[in-house]
Amino acid sequence: MIRLSKSVIGEIEAQAVTRILLEDGYLGMGAEVGKFEKDIADYLGVTSDNVVCVNTGTSALHLAVEATIEKGQEVLVPSFTFLSSFQAISAAGAIPISCDVYEDTLTIDLDDAEKRITSKTRAIMPVHYASNPANIEQLYEFAKKYNLRVIEDAAHAFGCDYKGKKIGSFGDIICFSFDGIKNITSGEGGAIVTNDTKVLSIVKDARLLSIEKDSDKRYSGQRSWDFDVKRQGFRYHMSNIFAAIGRVQLQRLDNEFAPKRIELLKMYHKLLESNSRIKFQSQEADSFVIPHILCIRVLENNRDGLKDELEKHEIPTGIHYKPNHLLSYYKTSYGLPVTERIYNEILTLPLHPEIKIVDVEFICKTINNYLNK
Repeated sequence: MIRLSKSVIGEIEAQAVTRILLEDGYLGMGAEVGKFEKDIADYLGVTSDNVVCVNTGTSALHLAVEATIEKGQEVLVPSFTFLSSFQAISAAGAIPISCDVYEDTLTIDLDDAEKRITSKTRAIMPVHYASNPANIEQLYEFAKKYNLRVIEDAAHAFGCDYKGKKIGSFGDIICFSFDGIKNITSGEGGAIVTNDTKVLSIVKDARLLSIEKDSDKRYSGQRSWDFDVKRQGFRYHMSNIFAAIGRVQLQRLDNEFAPKRIELLKMYHKLLESNSRIKFQSQEADSFVIPHILCIRVLENNRDGLKDELEKHEIPTGIHYKPNHLLSYYKTSYGLPVTERIYNEILTLPLHPEIKIVDVEFICKTINNYLNK
């Protein structure tokens, strides 16, 4: 059976978890989390102190906003993203301001974002949609012009490069997700990467109920008994079990997961790009993309019919995502024409490291047969 997406976990991950269960004996946040943070830092080429692991990617975004934005202030964010981006902002008491996206890259439209700036605007949250880190230089020029913090929602983009530099190795605050179907998984999990020492201090404490300096004690197998708390905190820490899985997955990324995902993406392009009723998301020529999901745009009002046709052939599809400005909680008084049009065209096709080339050929043949009728 073809799956839209799935976790790719094997015996090595099982052995890592068994080691924590039977040898380490401590299942909460401890030394293994610290080791995972160091592994991530080494992979990105940053210092280990610059990486903070948490229990989800949404938690990473929430803590990043908490550490930089005051309640009632505004964050520019593309409406075309998963709900977690918006929930992270509003959970911190800030206000998400829905922005349109560029039609080619499906990333935040800076011209539209500029129209949304007010005296309360303090940050911009770009989303590297479908692992596409586009227009980053222009983004940071925009942020500098308006004195905004940049909180990158890089949930889809772990392992990707922008102009020869890994996402997370540069920039302001970068947030990753390691949930079950991302480029690597820790079961559930996320990470914040920044060189801002103030932000690091806040998020390290905030993930552990804001108990001051508790992280270092946890890494050494201790915990704080006589402590102080000066701000709101959360139970957002990562467990040793999740970290053990993540460490193995990170070792498999470059030699196993990334090549397979890229191979599948190229095959989809080869078999579908000549179809005039399909449009792919464009990528910058000098960026390295490890696709987390594969989304095509189906033109001429054919999306829903194609989705039904694929399901008849037991080919699952998805729609990533319903725009947040259309949801009751985040509804806007203004429209976002590009986002709304793309929402009616977008279709996610199966992609994960266990998909076979013959599966892709079958999927693409089914698509072409339907659209060429």
